[in-house]
Amino acid sequence: MSAPATIVVGYVPTPEGLAAVEYAVDEAQRGQARLVIVNSGVRGYDSDPSFASATDLDALADRLTGLGIEHEIRQATQAISPAEEILQAATDVSADLIVIGLRKRSPVGKLFLGSSSQQVILDAACPVVAVKRPD
Repeated sequence: MSAPATIVVGYVPTPEGLAAVEYAVDEAQRGQARLVIVNSGVRGYDSDPSFASATDLDALADRLTGLGIEHEIRQATQAISPAEEILQAATDVSADLIVIGLRKRSPVGKLFLGSSSQQVILDAACPVVAVKRPD
């Protein structure tokens, strides 16, 4: 019997981050996969708006537990980038899939997908799904 799939999700408390979590939850329920949620401020700064509060993470954990989804939530405080945190988590757990959220960008911004998103997509050893927030 093989182990269940593992999905790593890059989470930030934004509509894009929530869209990534929703996609991953749907995938986890479909394939009985385990989720590893990764949240990190920029360079580990807990004052950064992308660093989720304990209340946000507790609510997310409660929801996943209520849905019967095996999960782990990692909130990194090291001084590495969010992309590196996601990629390291994916390596640590031998992820089968990474899910990240993307935000809309200006025409100039579209030239540079976003440094974190681009790094995850280019450097991941497994497939990456980039989810846009619902309009």
